Amino acid sequence: MDNTADDPILPRAKPAFDQDPHRVRELSERNLEMAIGRSVRAFRRAQGMTVADLAGVTGLSIGMLSKIENGITSPSLTTLQILSHAFSTPVTSFFRGFEERREVQHVKAGDHIEIERRGTRAGHQYHLLGHIGSNDSGVLVEPYLITLTTESDTFPAFQHDGIELLYMLEGEVEYRHGDQLFHLKPGDSLFFDADAQHGPEVLVKLPARYLSIISYKQA
Repeated sequence: MDNTADDPILPRAKPAFDQDPHRVRELSERNLEMAIGRSVRAFRRAQGMTVADLAGVTGLSIGMLSKIENGITSPSLTTLQILSHAFSTPVTSFFRGFEERREVQHVKAGDHIEIERRGTRAGHQYHLLGHIGSNDSGVLVEPYLITLTTESDTFPAFQHDGIELLYMLEGEVEYRHGDQLFHLKPGDSLFFDADAQHGPEVLVKLPARYLSIISYKQA
């Protein structure tokens, strides 16, 4: 007897992600340990030394050095002084990563910058919503608010490095990516490899506005 029809329908499991956006950052003491550890590792690698090499030069054990580099233990001032002599760098250099200023930008409504990009020649209005240059993440991000009006032309042939996310705010467009066409309405998003040709092919309902967020590796 087949009881398949009587089996309960189990809810689909949600995908799990490595990063928890709601995770509370560790206490500042542990953040300091992690910053020192990253600095020690960076200095060691810059001088082409292995952990064993550094242990031989400083007299510190490989296990202790590993704990320092991974932020598991807090090195004493004496240990930091030994490491500073080994790297020929001031003790204060180990704290730079902790003290580094983290950039943030607040762009109020109407204060965004209209810029020239290839799309502006087709009547696409590009407004840059913020810019943070070279940073520790190794990634650059360009957030734009793009507006298409009756004066805009279709242009499905954009092509550039990086990954791009579109989020529709107003209007409707048929947006091409490679050999696929997507009908985008308010609330829809499109996330894609920007190395393929892409762009709005049919302007269905105007005006159309969408966020475009492009991310790519730092040069």
